[in-house]
Amino acid sequence: MLAGMKPPELLRASFSAAVAAADPLKIVAAHLPAKPRGRVCVVGAGKAAASMARAVELAWSEVALDGLVITRYAHGLPTERVRVVEAGHPVPDEAGEAAAREILSLAHSLGPDDLLLALISGGGSSLLALPVPDVPMADLKAVTRELLRCGAPIEQMNVVRKHLSLAAGGRLAAATSARVLALIVSDVTGDSPSDIASGPCAPDPSTYADALVILARYGCETPASVRAHLERGARGEIEETPKPGDPLFARVENRVIATAHRSLEAAAETFRAANVAPVILGDTITGEAREVAKVMAALVREIRNHRQPFAPPVALVSGGECTVTIPPGVKGRGGRCSEFLLSLAVELDGMPNVCALAADTDGIDGSEDNAGAWLAPHSIARAAAKGVAARAALDAHDAWGFFAAADALIRTGPTRTNVNDYRAILVL
Repeated sequence: MLAGMKPPELLRASFSAAVAAADPLKIVAAHLPAKPRGRVCVVGAGKAAASMARAVELAWSEVALDGLVITRYAHGLPTERVRVVEAGHPVPDEAGEAAAREILSLAHSLGPDDLLLALISGGGSSLLALPVPDVPMADLKAVTRELLRCGAPIEQMNVVRKHLSLAAGGRLAAATSARVLALIVSDVTGDSPSDIASGPCAPDPSTYADALVILARYGCETPASVRAHLERGARGEIEETPKPGDPLFARVENRVIATAHRSLEAAAETFRAANVAPVILGDTITGEAREVAKVMAALVREIRNHRQPFAPPVALVSGGECTVTIPPGVKGRGGRCSEFLLSLAVELDGMPNVCALAADTDGIDGSEDNAGAWLAPHSIARAAAKGVAARAALDAHDAWGFFAAADALIRTGPTRTNVNDYRAILVL
């Protein structure tokens, strides 16, 4: 039934296929334009930025190009013509600020006959962090931490960040008179260029007033400089981000080259080859990770007990970006993928013939060094034998501690791409 693979091996193979479908070294070359004659400046930001830059260098070995991209610490690659700077993620830092300032300077230096090739991927919001003059970096860090803590969806986080940045929300494209081609690896539901990395080359439909509403909705403690800046913008005292219909975007193309759904399709092929029917539940699943797991567990019980709406063997495959809201005073260990999986473990309580995997396609799930984890019927008992109770670990937001005790962490190291979370539940 499983083509000679055990369930954990099949789950890992499906995850590998999902990541490979978004590997910049495999996909970028096909999306490059005809080799240009003028100056080419390559800039970018995100977890995939270094591998995207290397892919451009390999494809355009005879093209004169230079530039700078920013990626997360430990996500760099050796390059020859495009400089790679590593910086802070998910909280921005001064290294990203200095590199973003240099990227804007490069963009300013280009003329109408030149090409600005922007390589954009998930994580770019914090990496291309150049705060507006009246917001210190310390305050940008503080509001970012607060948005992460309160569980705001990434699209709404980015509305706030666009209005605190000199590069996000279309402002990178506005900073140059060159033609702009943005190649984008999507890590957000819906794959809108405006949402990915806070849309540095895309028109921004959101406003300063929207940013204030989001901060209030999630009860975020906001530094005085941040609130003052947003309030001035809402009163019309500060120019808005470039909006849809702005003539500047006539010379700009935003092209999404990798998506979560394409990666789910690649994973589905792996299951199909093992004679397991894949069901793609969607690439836009959001919400609290533990609550999403409860819904998935209910579906698994229906399949196991009544063979409805799908008959085993079946693999339930999904993507998207869940959230984890951490109460004040709780540190937590792990990320949204492992918290989803721990909640699923609690709900299924050792149900036989069910295994699962949840991992972040960038190779890092939250606060630790693992991409995610996998779950088997024996996982709860194995962790309990080492003194770790599943329910207590979930209440403490310590999914990493649970799966470490169960010897079920998945470590890939940085994958240098990012198409969001990957989840697969195998029902045999």
